Amino acid sequence: MQCVICKYGNTQPGFVTVTLERDHTIIILKGVPAEVCNNCGEYYLDTAVTEQVLQRAEVEILRYAA
Repeated sequence: MQCVICKYGNTQPGFVTVTLERDHTIIILKGVPAEVCNNCGEYYLDTAVTEQVLQRAEVEILRYAA
């Protein structure tokens, strides 16, 4: 597929790191399968992978309290 961001590269299967941020919490998921642009590095997740990423992001976040 041609990259919709840079319009020059084509995507290839690969793995990426997805960073999600909500309020003051950051969740990092490494090794997520994606289609990655060979020119600019933009990545695209398919529907099934997106659903899995969002499910795994629903974790309990605990704040440190002294």
